[in-house]
Amino acid sequence: MKENKILLNPNKLVKYLKKPASEFTKQDIIKYIVDNNIEMMNFRYVAEDGKLKTLNFVISGYNHLDTVLSSGERVDGSSLFSYIDAGSSDLYVIPRFKTAFLDPFAEVPTISFLCSFYNNEGKPLESAPGYILKKANEHFHKTTGFTFKAMGELEYYAIKEATDIYPATDQKGYHSSEPYTKLANLRCEAMKLIAESGGLIKYGHSEVGTFAKDNFLYEQHEIEFMPTNVEDSMDQLILAKWILRMLGQKYGAIISFAPKITVGKAGSGLHFHMMAEKNGKNVLVENNKLSDTAKKMIAGIMDLSASLTAFGNTIPTSYLRLVPHQEAPTYVCWGDRNRSALVRVPLGWMGVGDMVKDANPSEADDLRDFSNKQTYEFRVPDGSADIYLIMAGLIVASLHGLSMKDALEKAEKLYVPGNIFKDEFKEKLNLLNQLPVSCYNSAEYLEAKRDIYEANGIFPKGAIDAICKNLKSFNDTNLREELEGKDEEVKKLVEKHLHCK
Repeated sequence: MKENKILLNPNKLVKYLKKPASEFTKQDIIKYIVDNNIEMMNFRYVAEDGKLKTLNFVISGYNHLDTVLSSGERVDGSSLFSYIDAGSSDLYVIPRFKTAFLDPFAEVPTISFLCSFYNNEGKPLESAPGYILKKANEHFHKTTGFTFKAMGELEYYAIKEATDIYPATDQKGYHSSEPYTKLANLRCEAMKLIAESGGLIKYGHSEVGTFAKDNFLYEQHEIEFMPTNVEDSMDQLILAKWILRMLGQKYGAIISFAPKITVGKAGSGLHFHMMAEKNGKNVLVENNKLSDTAKKMIAGIMDLSASLTAFGNTIPTSYLRLVPHQEAPTYVCWGDRNRSALVRVPLGWMGVGDMVKDANPSEADDLRDFSNKQTYEFRVPDGSADIYLIMAGLIVASLHGLSMKDALEKAEKLYVPGNIFKDEFKEKLNLLNQLPVSCYNSAEYLEAKRDIYEANGIFPKGAIDAICKNLKSFNDTNLREELEGKDEEVKKLVEKHLHCK
């Protein structure tokens, strides 16, 4: 089985070294570099602005290579984090060998790594986004014995000059095939390169949002990942965004993960699916039903949902997407297969029988239980999310639910079995809380719940302060009302935040 996983793994280092990336050592990396004539090396890392940073090295000899891989390098922390003072700003960046991949865009053979930040004492930087996620994950496992897994649905718009030979239908782009979708090749190439860089991709497809405007085609796509170790799952999203943007440059297309592109058209979300396992078994499922453990974790997210927007919806246009009567959620509720809900429990192969045999009568019976694939999905965040921080927040919220005395009662109270905006749920709708309507409002909710995030040293006080300060700086409390009917002003705001995170 292990040999098959290596044989089918698209990461060239995994195939060459004949071991999974999680087992890579420094000597493995050096061997690959020497044997394959690698000339350059890149350190990559995510700082406060959520975008990938790069430090380039020319490999000038064995001792130089060994030293850099063993000790990392020094960087200016004050240029990467606003709360680090210039007077004592030095930080170390240390490569994580398991993240090694061949740079698909480099002109000469180049190996890249994702890195972690360390302070002047050689200890992890408490406020680094990746380390906040690591702390949340470790505390969750220590407290529950569960392994937290996650994956993301990465939605984006590809924008290019329009061609009208096979025009797409406005806002009907879901799962379109070529020639009615024009940039599927970009998406498929991105999927290949993301997989070669270590990403575990489930599938890719065109999304609902497709329209033409001012001689430009706006085409929405999605790449969805598979659940894996929560820290690895966020690393692969960071790399996926970088790869998509680099390919956009190659194809002459603008790639935008912005939550809103224009008025009246589908926005882009960044949905997160989560699950927890114990001894390899999915604890969200019990007797072919959603377990009480799952309901408690969902209740925790319900309780902290308004404050979670501070990590997942970080720019003013985020709140132009979170409006009623769209697929984006606005009310604090959850449901099965319900896309109007804040948390959705998607189809999970529970009690559905052997569908493959029904579709393919010549197949042998397959009685395996596939309900281990069951997840719950948080549908609020968008492409402006601080990827590591929103996932850390979701872990904190899930654990919060497991400790809430009234979690099951809250889950039952906030469950909605269908579209929340249907007349049959009108009375219930009036009882539900709404999500924040602005960045400023989001900051207020985070301040009200900050003690939960700061508990156990997971979110440093200074990090919460910086997040709230940034959100309030937009001063967007009444933005929706101020922009009502002002399409040109909306356009300017969208263009300003087109390349968020």
